[in-house]
Amino acid sequence: MDAPLYRMPPEWAPHKATWLSWPHKRESWPGKFEPVPAVFAELASWLSSSEEVHINVLDGAMEADARKLIVDIAHRELRMERIFFHCIPTNDAWCRDHGPNYVCSVSGGTAEKVILDWDFNAWGGKYEPYDDDNAVPSRVAALSGLPVANPAMVLEGGAIDVNGAGLLLTTEACLLNPNRNPSMSRREIEESLGRWLGAEKVLWLGEGIAGDDTDGHVDDMARFVNETTVVIAVEDDPQDENHLPLKHNCRLLESFTDTCGEPLTVVKLPMPEPLYHDGERLPASYANFYIANTVVLVPVYGCSRDREALAVLQSCFPERRVVGVDCRDLVWGLGAIHCVTHEEPLTSACSAPVVP
Repeated sequence: MDAPLYRMPPEWAPHKATWLSWPHKRESWPGKFEPVPAVFAELASWLSSSEEVHINVLDGAMEADARKLIVDIAHRELRMERIFFHCIPTNDAWCRDHGPNYVCSVSGGTAEKVILDWDFNAWGGKYEPYDDDNAVPSRVAALSGLPVANPAMVLEGGAIDVNGAGLLLTTEACLLNPNRNPSMSRREIEESLGRWLGAEKVLWLGEGIAGDDTDGHVDDMARFVNETTVVIAVEDDPQDENHLPLKHNCRLLESFTDTCGEPLTVVKLPMPEPLYHDGERLPASYANFYIANTVVLVPVYGCSRDREALAVLQSCFPERRVVGVDCRDLVWGLGAIHCVTHEEPLTSACSAPVVP
């Protein structure tokens, strides 16, 4: 029998659910934790209008608090019957990086959904402990009864983005950093991404944005919005520290081609005005949006460029409702909406053609 082939569906493929890990680590938002759970409640409410929402909590008390908060701030879009809680312990709330990575296994003409259990080392060992976060995928797999595979490689979900048609977008700053997989060469990393995610071609960008403690996650600056189109964050102010790295990455994207050798369509997305807290530059970016079945949730920061960013993304997703969510409190934890969400595709996404 041939070895299974794995393919990661793109984020816009049909979802069964979105996964969240409820925030509880106060040190991630020092001196400003209190407003953060309400942001998660707002996200859960919007997402429930689109699909199931599965939330990892530490215990029943946390579940009760989360339920009450979601109901208290609910808007008319809330579908509480679509929200489910699971006692799966976590060290922190960044589900994009520690959550289950769902892929499709195609073998013998049949397709099934598989959870990949990548190794998680808290962005190069920056924050301990991280043992519970590292165990989340296997615990979700046990809960759901899905098969699980371990690629034996450190990888965070925010470090990659796929188009579902053989392209994978990432950064040299993150995936080639020796604090992740020091024994693996660039070629070996590409081969692993090909085997486990279906990447026929890896598109390497350079440095990440200022304030990003992940060593340059791609989801803070460049994202596929369909099979042939990428949005890229740009900073027009030449005095801003993001100007040159983003300009370089934009030029790289404009030079890339798809698996057929055709150029990609590159759409420019503004960066918000610089955001600081206690003198620290925060990794605020509109590129950290999340694509759900019927809505696209976009971080906004109470600045003049919010409206332009929402308009750009609405043009990319004409069939979905683009919603801005105030992330000025959330981003103090050095992440935004994409960082705290993880999609679970429908099994049908493994065999059906994916459309934006």
